Amino acid sequence: MSSDDRQLAAREALVGVAQEPGVAKPDPILVADGVERQFGGLKAVDVDHFELQRGSITALIGPNGAGKTTFFNLLTGFDSPDNGEWTFNGRSLAGMPAYKVARTGMVRTFQLTKALSKMTVLQNMLLGAPQQKGENFFAGLIAGTWRSQEKANTARAEELLAHFKLDAKSDDFAGSLSGGQRKLLEMARALMVEPDLVMLDEPMAGVNPALKQSLLDHIRELRESGMTVLFVEHDMDMVRDVSDWVVVMAQGQIVAEGPPLEVMQQQAVIDAYLGEHHDVSLDSGSPA
Repeated sequence: MSSDDRQLAAREALVGVAQEPGVAKPDPILVADGVERQFGGLKAVDVDHFELQRGSITALIGPNGAGKTTFFNLLTGFDSPDNGEWTFNGRSLAGMPAYKVARTGMVRTFQLTKALSKMTVLQNMLLGAPQQKGENFFAGLIAGTWRSQEKANTARAEELLAHFKLDAKSDDFAGSLSGGQRKLLEMARALMVEPDLVMLDEPMAGVNPALKQSLLDHIRELRESGMTVLFVEHDMDMVRDVSDWVVVMAQGQIVAEGPPLEVMQQQAVIDAYLGEHHDVSLDSGSPA
């Protein structure tokens, strides 16, 4: 199936879905209910219901402080909610630590990249390989139990690095990479676990224009490979260009959902970005 066919299929699956907060999806891969997180007197996340359509690219947008990254952290086990339940592929993830969440096939990247700067690019990739037998003390004493797995992991890592055009940097320290290259490395490392869902936190932040198109292409390729993508982003041009569905957060709550062009026109979205009673379109230009 071509890229255009994948995009068409993803958008057709959402045709007829009501454009309202928390709307049910035809085939949700992730479902969250009553997720709340409070810091002192501030309720950072207060999501009644959220569903993520399988096989789509969904953008999670909203003004600064809307709770987007905190919501990411809760879903992926990097923070604990005060209340709430959520399931991934029908399996509850509530209370599950981050490393176990990744093993279920739900992985994420970070706005500030987490590459280990004093390890090589290839070594960073190998850290993402799951269930490594050599990490077990007793199995590690017998080379035959882990050598073939390590060889396979290395081959996969090298293949991904070549795909992301980082193979020439394989033996360089990760700390020597540019900001954009670190974003690519983090995305490539996430794919080492062959995930079903990839969550990207501001993938374009700090990326120079020359690498932006490359990142966009790679995000599309994730969908083409059968993965689901959820990403946080402030770049409205990117949101309109690549997403099949948009979810809008403000003050910790989901205030709007819909296809990218339509959702930008909703009054709740305009209010979220610009305050109430503004007859201003978000169809051009990016939010502050």
